[in-house]
Amino acid sequence: MIVLEGGHTDHKSVSSTMQVNGLGNGVTENNGHDQVVVTDVTAGKKYSGTHEDMTLEEMYAKDGDFDDEDDSDWDPLENHITVPTWFCVNCTLVNLDGAIYCHICGEHKESGILRHGFLASSLHEADSVTNKSLERNGKSEASCSQSMAPHKLTAVGFDERMLLHSEVEMKSHPHPERPDRLRAIAASLATAGIFPGRCRSISAREITREELLRVHSDENINSVQLSSQCVASYFTPDTYANKDSALAARLAAGLCADLASAVYSGRAKNGFALVRPPGHHAGVKHAMGFCLHNNAAVAASAAQAAGAKKVLILDWDVHHGNGTQEIYEQNKTVLYVSLHRHEGGNFYPGTGAAHEFGSMGGEGYCVNVPWSRGGVGDNDYIFAFEHIVLPIAREFAPDFTIISAGFDAARGDPLGCCDVTPVGYAQMTKMLTSLSKGKLLVILEGGYNLRSISSSATAVIKVLLGEKPESMLENVVPSKSGLRTVLDVLKIQNNFWPILGPIFSDLQSRWGSYAIQEIKKKKKRRFVVPLWWKLGRKKFLHHTLSEQLRLNARKRIKSSLWL
Repeated sequence: MIVLEGGHTDHKSVSSTMQVNGLGNGVTENNGHDQVVVTDVTAGKKYSGTHEDMTLEEMYAKDGDFDDEDDSDWDPLENHITVPTWFCVNCTLVNLDGAIYCHICGEHKESGILRHGFLASSLHEADSVTNKSLERNGKSEASCSQSMAPHKLTAVGFDERMLLHSEVEMKSHPHPERPDRLRAIAASLATAGIFPGRCRSISAREITREELLRVHSDENINSVQLSSQCVASYFTPDTYANKDSALAARLAAGLCADLASAVYSGRAKNGFALVRPPGHHAGVKHAMGFCLHNNAAVAASAAQAAGAKKVLILDWDVHHGNGTQEIYEQNKTVLYVSLHRHEGGNFYPGTGAAHEFGSMGGEGYCVNVPWSRGGVGDNDYIFAFEHIVLPIAREFAPDFTIISAGFDAARGDPLGCCDVTPVGYAQMTKMLTSLSKGKLLVILEGGYNLRSISSSATAVIKVLLGEKPESMLENVVPSKSGLRTVLDVLKIQNNFWPILGPIFSDLQSRWGSYAIQEIKKKKKRRFVVPLWWKLGRKKFLHHTLSEQLRLNARKRIKSSLWL
């Protein structure tokens, strides 16, 4: 962990903690005259003298600065022109001050998305709501749910103290994992009359150290706790913490544990954990990828403590949940399935290839569906659900299901750059409700476009409430790259789940020839390319001219011999 300021750390408690010092190896002091004093901080020596009297060692220590003039009053920014800009509240990207709408996502500069969520108009100022009828309908349904028994309600876990987790000093633009993410979702649910209203709230508590030790090591727990002693710190360059981050992380994990226990024991129908910081990148030892404690792993552990024998964790965040995989990759009682961008390991965090299927007796209980490109949409996800996720999950027969619900694969997300819609998320949730007798807990992970994340989360919660998705995708046709990914995963996982054999054969007979044909076509095109083009045009030209000159020289020699 890197401590930036305000640290009161005990370096013995965490060996990896590094204090950042504002001093370099040397400090130069100028007394305003020709006399220069150079201080070597590391050696504790001082060199003094005029330029003419300085030794080579002193000149080196002075770092080549031999300007006699006093330039202490020179301001390099005196004529600097500042261009006024503003950051989009929806996607955090920068815009020129004269623009009214974000040039990336089209959100109005004074958007009311933090007041009304995705129901706020993106084209008008704060008080404009796009669908008043939806708001009224939601509130009328809320009154009907007041009389329902608690065990028939969807439980939502939320605590405003999790909003205290924020980056202390903004860098070039706002950090994507920001408190506004929760504010936008909460505003959407409130405007629609869903929460508070149709859902049951559970009180928050901090997770205990003993509960965390079921999934994390002392190193992770101590380093997160240590951050509470610092004004600002970083576990990795992109994973920040302030003095309240440890509290927020314990509250998030505590809510997930209590929701899992409540849903499995039947005290709630299902649940949604509206929590942050996210968790699926946090491994046994390390916090990373915006994540401090692994909320999904804590929830799975709590469900098992409550009596669940087998737990399914389905992770549809656009990034692979390397932390969750690390925690459970040797465990047969927890099936981890992840659909994510991978691109041959070039997409963060680089893990999650199809051949990562578990180890040390847990082979087959880790299923990775690694997309080979961005832009993946509803069709590919639903296709993978139909042919990989559900067949394996039904065979596994979990007692409890957890969704690591990152919404950064949603359309418009600046980090995920994929194309999943709220309809797609709703349908995937609906498909998973058929498992574990409906005992389902959805835990918020990533998602950084406020309009996308709030609309997608609302669509998912409506399914938890028993509403049907707005539409159901049927007879989906996958993209060519998506089809290849599914076939690759089926070929590997068939070794552990024989039920996939007929599915793999059927897909190969219906779709495989087309995918293979395209691959062969590409290989054929490679051979059509002229060899000289591969070698480089300049090299080919040099070779041709040299050969021509050699032939001309031979002709001249022969001509001279005849003479």
